[in-house]
Amino acid sequence: MFRSIFSKLIALTALAASTFAIAPQTRAEDKAGAFDFYVLALSWSPTFCSGERGQKSPQQCGTDKKFSFIVHGLWPQNESGYPQSCASSEPRTVPDAVGRPYFDIMPSMGLIGHQWRKHGTCTGLSQKDYLEKIRSAYNKIKLPQDLTALTTTGTFSAEMIEQKFTEINPGLTADSIAVNCEASKFEEVRICMTKDLGFRPCTQVDRGGCKIKRITVPPAQ
Repeated sequence: MFRSIFSKLIALTALAASTFAIAPQTRAEDKAGAFDFYVLALSWSPTFCSGERGQKSPQQCGTDKKFSFIVHGLWPQNESGYPQSCASSEPRTVPDAVGRPYFDIMPSMGLIGHQWRKHGTCTGLSQKDYLEKIRSAYNKIKLPQDLTALTTTGTFSAEMIEQKFTEINPGLTADSIAVNCEASKFEEVRICMTKDLGFRPCTQVDRGGCKIKRITVPPAQ
């Protein structure tokens, strides 16, 4: 019995050593700057604010706030999967002075800080340059006015929402954008962009979008 237990320990030690040896290669894509393209996620703020989490976010959902689309994040993405929480020489915390100028499109330091730690660190950019990249990506997108000006609840299909974006953004095609839902409510659009912020197709992101026929869109006004 002792010999059997000893043999098992030897085997487990060898397996652990092998696992340790290959671990750095299994997440090689998580190195800062090693990614294929960006995903710009634009959340529909009225849906977030109508839920429980929104009640705890006065910066975004206060009675004096009337946001429509806000930036959820700008995410480094690979053709399959994505890197996250990469090692960075930059601080993990984003100073107020760096983040607050972006409150018009990302209305809380909690959101900005989380996006930096999980996604920004993998861009290879500094905090300031990452936030400026977000601003540039957001400015590239024309937002459909019939959504941003909604005063009553609307109902659309995912395909209709995508079409509203592709019609007014030259170069944006149906395989470069995905609509995401929270249950049957409109949650966000995800737009795939090159590192130079041009539009590009993204099969995996597009395939993961919402496909239901009736999506409820709470009003922004």
